[in-house]
Amino acid sequence: MVARLSFLSQAKFSRDTELLFLRSALTVENPFNSTQQVLEWIQERNRQVKVRVDRIPFTQMKSWGFDAERSRLAHSSGSFFSIDGINVRTNVGPVQDWDQPIINQPEIGYLGIITKIFNGTLYFLLQAKIEPGNVNNVQLSPTLQATKSNYTRIHKGKSPKYLEYFTDRLRCEILLDQLQSEQGARFLKKRNRNIIIKTDSEIEVFEDYCWLTLGQIKELMGMDNVVNMDTRTVISGISYGNHSDETVSFYNLLNNPSGTVGTRFLASELNAEVALHTTDAIIHWFTNLKTQYDLFIKALPLHAVRDWIIARDCIYHKDDKFFRVIGVHVEIANREVTGWDQPIIEPMDEGICAFIVKNIKGVIHFLVQAKVESGNFDILEMAPTVQCITSSYKNEESVRTLPYLGEVLAADSKNIIYDTMQSEEGGRFYREQNRNVIILVDESFSEKVPENYIWMTLNQLKVFNKFNNYLNIQARGLIAGISYR
Repeated sequence: MVARLSFLSQAKFSRDTELLFLRSALTVENPFNSTQQVLEWIQERNRQVKVRVDRIPFTQMKSWGFDAERSRLAHSSGSFFSIDGINVRTNVGPVQDWDQPIINQPEIGYLGIITKIFNGTLYFLLQAKIEPGNVNNVQLSPTLQATKSNYTRIHKGKSPKYLEYFTDRLRCEILLDQLQSEQGARFLKKRNRNIIIKTDSEIEVFEDYCWLTLGQIKELMGMDNVVNMDTRTVISGISYGNHSDETVSFYNLLNNPSGTVGTRFLASELNAEVALHTTDAIIHWFTNLKTQYDLFIKALPLHAVRDWIIARDCIYHKDDKFFRVIGVHVEIANREVTGWDQPIIEPMDEGICAFIVKNIKGVIHFLVQAKVESGNFDILEMAPTVQCITSSYKNEESVRTLPYLGEVLAADSKNIIYDTMQSEEGGRFYREQNRNVIILVDESFSEKVPENYIWMTLNQLKVFNKFNNYLNIQARGLIAGISYR
């Protein structure tokens, strides 16, 4: 009996939380900060906070360097992260054997957001944070964004603000708690703890923080490079519940009978009954591919990585493709440590991440790709329809051979639902931004797809996103930006 009561109590908590999230997602009116005021505040922080990022040779980086054999680039403490070499072998794609440098950061950090209810609406405490690689300095980050090396103060600096709310479980109610992956082509099996907590107590709001509704955050995600990657991945984990087809149809009839794109996306999010494939069928598809596809990773010393050259100020590919590893000296006035050196990844060009979506059986479905990347934790992750994070997509060969790239690049503007430039994580990537696109195709677009693609509703994507290592960070960033208004 006690166990059943506990289950019922948890079920009620889940429903109440989902309704809180949904109400916040549909609210953009904010008595604390209008969306325009937030944008002006970000611009003001950019003017006020001193930021300087200078490229420097590896030999000038304080506390960083190559070991005697030039096998890796690492911090003298052994903490933070290192740049290692790997050989990758797979049986997928046109290139099945290659070497590359990769970021090795095995520790799990916090990406955490504090929430609080004001006048019945849930608000999110976000930070105007400057990272050395941000294209525009200030972006909106989670309340707490800290690696384990940061929050254990290996850098000898100040403790991150609000850390105690996440480490003291009695302070807050946990609304979401997940381990999620980072960029599989750049990080070696990297994961962070994505967590949202709710407090009922008074909380001090420091200078670089502000309260926003979820609807405002989504509104800001529709603008270029305002909301950082870490906030987007945390927001992507939010679920608004599972409802019957009849309930969703009734809701839409009452609230928006004209059926805007936003309400159609919300219906895809809430409808747990109508889908082209069952959840079990999707699991079978994904498991079957994992048994067919190989991914073998072998550690290499950096000096032995084929086709990559170690110069005095960068590590680069012989054909100047993909990315470079560079060294930077950083000075940011409002950080726990105001000055430091570090290696950082510089892309050779911007990329594109795109979902094709289609109305199937009356519900919007997303065309999802099962993608192998060198740093994946478990061979495959669910990715956008098209994901090219380098300029390689701009040549005719790629347009001809890469599935759906031609359709994405040739999409009529009237069919593009979402189109923004979004930055990758500025602590590890130097001014990297990718075009994020969602394209709604018509009934003539074929539902038949290659073996590593499948149609899924937004509700199904959110179901898989509750668990580790299913949706990659590019897919999570795109679904986070969907507005239901």
